[in-house]
Amino acid sequence: MIYGLRVPWLRGYEMNRRLIAIMLMTTLLAATVPGCLFSSDTDYTTCSDDDNCLKIAFEVKEEYQNTDENPQKLGDRLGELMGQEVEIYPVNSQAATIEALRFGNADIGFLDGGAAWLSWNEYGLEVAAAEQKADGRPYYHAVAWVHKDSDMAQASMNGDVDQALTLMEGKISCHTSALGSSGMLLPMGYLINNSYMEVVGDKDEIDSLHDTVTNHFSEDSSIPDSGSPYYRYIGSLRCLAEHALGDATDYISFAKDPTVPDYCGDDPQDWCFEGDFASTEDFYPIGGYDAETGEINTPFGKAPSHPVMYNPDFFTAAEVQSLRDAFTTMSSNDADLEILDDVLSTPGMTIIDTESHLGSYGDAIGDVPGINAYFGDKINKVRVTSSDDGLPLYIPILVVGAIGVAVYVIRNRSEETQTVPSETTTPSSEE
Repeated sequence: MIYGLRVPWLRGYEMNRRLIAIMLMTTLLAATVPGCLFSSDTDYTTCSDDDNCLKIAFEVKEEYQNTDENPQKLGDRLGELMGQEVEIYPVNSQAATIEALRFGNADIGFLDGGAAWLSWNEYGLEVAAAEQKADGRPYYHAVAWVHKDSDMAQASMNGDVDQALTLMEGKISCHTSALGSSGMLLPMGYLINNSYMEVVGDKDEIDSLHDTVTNHFSEDSSIPDSGSPYYRYIGSLRCLAEHALGDATDYISFAKDPTVPDYCGDDPQDWCFEGDFASTEDFYPIGGYDAETGEINTPFGKAPSHPVMYNPDFFTAAEVQSLRDAFTTMSSNDADLEILDDVLSTPGMTIIDTESHLGSYGDAIGDVPGINAYFGDKINKVRVTSSDDGLPLYIPILVVGAIGVAVYVIRNRSEETQTVPSETTTPSSEE
């Protein structure tokens, strides 16, 4: 390089580099816009008559490898049954679904149990129906599985569930994950609420849950991360079956009621019966079985399936009934059941009210340390403050502002290039 001379090609390179940086910043800002601003590449029909339109908030994919998974298929069928046009309102998260329902941008949306419970308590959203699990129920029971020879099981068999829960202290607990409903939140919430265990740390911080668990049960308790051998329902049961750090009678698996038959039933996993478990009868659920129904009498409550939520301020009682009638029809014939399975991965829909579906769940997890803040934080990430269309005002302002800055800089750089005298220098061969 020759010092003291302005080199046009180098000046252009620096300008281009700055412009690239600006445009990258603009792109990053634009990427923060929720799915309701920039939808996926998939084409969805729009309503021609807003007064006769069912808008469904749905977490969509950029593209569907199987067209049967497209939510438009579900929307079209609901439209036929309800006598309405249907429009898919694309969102990119559970929080965005709640916001769409809160502000009337969508009529119905699908949420998981925790988000649904929060939306009901915080914003008054209601349940119209709920997806069914594989066995047809709209819920799972949260269950503590133990070895039948453990002191906990023996106390439960003798009808003293209170003593069985008391004897859990000091045992090695196996959980599905740090915040699983059946494997953590429901049983821990029940134990805390009924004074079987005490919260360790700040009651308003979700991180206190880990210390609460290891303090009450054991430092060797399994609270697995994604990808570990003891993750999810299958992992929690495997943790009990293998009981790697002690006797089987010193272990507890917090999971759901079908866990044992699912993984150690007709087609058992390799690890099911390698330790102190010889058959499925050796796995015992605290609370025992109901003599009439055969269901487990667990004290921990139910983990609700994904419900269909709506806002009663915008979606009328007549519209709710029409939707429920449509889901009832779809759950009673093979062609529609195939649609529900393709789009929602559910074998059917159960018509249920909000209190029946979410009431016991909220009561059970309400005392889990930091649980309200945890779910609330998810929603606050896309908080809407004031906008007629329900969008956060700061987002379009940021995007437009960033684009404006980019245009301004480009224009000024262009003018600067035109006014600077041309100075031609041939780069040396050493550059």
